[in-house]
Amino acid sequence: MLSILDRYFLRELGQTVVATAVVLLTIMAGTTFAQVLKQVANGSFPASVMFQVLGLQMIEGLPTLLPLSAFLGVLYGLGRMYRESEMHVLASSGMDARGLLRPMALLALVLAVLVGVVSLWLGPWASRTSDDLVAAANRSVIAAGLDAGRFTELSGKGGIIFVDTLSRDGSVLGNTFIATERVNKDGSRQLKLITGKHGRMYQESNGEDRFLAIYDGWQYEVPLGADNWRKMQYERNDSSLSNVQSNDNTEDPAAGLDTLALLHIDTADARAEFAWRTIAPVMSLVLLMLALPLSRQSPREPRFGRLLLAVLGFYMYFLLLELCRAQIAKGHWHHSTPMWLLSVLVFALAAWMFRSHYVARKPRKVAA
Repeated sequence: MLSILDRYFLRELGQTVVATAVVLLTIMAGTTFAQVLKQVANGSFPASVMFQVLGLQMIEGLPTLLPLSAFLGVLYGLGRMYRESEMHVLASSGMDARGLLRPMALLALVLAVLVGVVSLWLGPWASRTSDDLVAAANRSVIAAGLDAGRFTELSGKGGIIFVDTLSRDGSVLGNTFIATERVNKDGSRQLKLITGKHGRMYQESNGEDRFLAIYDGWQYEVPLGADNWRKMQYERNDSSLSNVQSNDNTEDPAAGLDTLALLHIDTADARAEFAWRTIAPVMSLVLLMLALPLSRQSPREPRFGRLLLAVLGFYMYFLLLELCRAQIAKGHWHHSTPMWLLSVLVFALAAWMFRSHYVARKPRKVAA
């Protein structure tokens, strides 16, 4: 059963950790929204799935955000108690190291379980769901922003499209009009106009490229500044549409795989992804242990002096883990033992620093 002191520590530190998480989540939301908005402007994302992708990308970042929030929250919460002499009063009242370790161990256990759930299950689910949204956008012109009775810009093609009717699933079009402009090798510009009575959108068998088939219409090629126009009648005219991509960069295919599936895949990317997912809960425990000695402050000490050192320590530890992950992904290492050894070393160092604060000092000998 929790004591009054345990409940006090859990309440104070829990509120600080939650407040820190909200602030960091707000910053992360703004940064992620700017990236997604840039991808929408570049045609990488349809506007209709922008907010869904934004939320899913934020879920993918929680395994790193939650440990950092707990680390900073405990640093600030315990630092305030030290500056206001609460910790000194409690120590003088008989509280030893175990009085602080009990609530911290419970907080660390809850955080490790939460980070483990997000890292091992929720994060991969968010990655797969985001890919499914993009795949659905590639299969439907509705998700790509096309609407009946409205001129719509073609993403990445420098043209517009207009349809008068559209089926419910967005695959069958009515009367269709497409206008695109291209630059020839000699620098001249050419306007291409396509009209048709009806159309249909389809994908290749590999699911990568999508096309728009237009039936029973006319195609006009109009060189700008010249009079050699071309007019052709056709029964079917296929036009390629640019795919919607989930990101501007090439993503790791192992990021969306289920954790159990990674165990049966013997590739460098799979090993690196599995090592990162399993080390995330351990990283939470290490950071909370490290926060205990780093939060110790004197009342006259600068408020954010040790906080800056603690943040630098966090980034050093995080960058070393990322370096280990990169070595595994490149195939230089075939296991995650260095990541675990690094975590154990940092945890042992933090435990030694914490213990040294509570070890009774030997009394000085007074010279006779």
